[in-house]
Amino acid sequence: MNQYIQPSTTTASSRIYDILRKDLVNGRFAAGEKLAINALKELYQVGLSPLREALNKLAAYGLLIQENQRGFRVPTLSRSELDDIVKTRLALESMAFEQAISLGDAAWEANLLAAEHRLKCADMTLDNDDEWERLHTQFHRTLVASCGSIWSLRFIEQLHDQFDRYRRLGPKMPVIRQELDQQHHELVALALKRDVKAARKLLDEHILKSYEAALTCFAQHG
Repeated sequence: MNQYIQPSTTTASSRIYDILRKDLVNGRFAAGEKLAINALKELYQVGLSPLREALNKLAAYGLLIQENQRGFRVPTLSRSELDDIVKTRLALESMAFEQAISLGDAAWEANLLAAEHRLKCADMTLDNDDEWERLHTQFHRTLVASCGSIWSLRFIEQLHDQFDRYRRLGPKMPVIRQELDQQHHELVALALKRDVKAARKLLDEHILKSYEAALTCFAQHG
């Protein structure tokens, strides 16, 4: 049995969407690469209908480009796009964090502490890097979870996926990761203190430090 798709047809489209989304963000396919439908069917062991449904959803989400019914292509990467993504994150994510701090209740505080603890305890070895990435994503989702805006949360998640296409290009950078992990701890402390001004300032610094890492990875592949 192929490792990707189980034999159920009712959720095949959802599964292939999730798997392809992860593979696109992780750089399994090269930027600008045209995806061959038959090759994808074979790789993921999925039927044509659920595959096309997933590809169409990924194109609407921005992780694929649909070329006038001729197929699908992985978007290219550019410095101008990376800059635009980061500027938008700085505006939208920081605003949502402010709102989350203002609106967050005790349950949000507990979830935030738990997300930070899981991330801190995550094994940082290469074999478990996928797990760290999953917990890192969950941590950032939790930071803004109580912002009160479903649309903000949707756009922030989309921006994170687009940003991670750049950030995950290169090898791990342990020193930068340690600095970012320390900022994760400080972000939680400031959120629990309800120090909105300091929390937003630190989140901006956190996003910009991640941007520096992503820019380095992008330059190495430019």
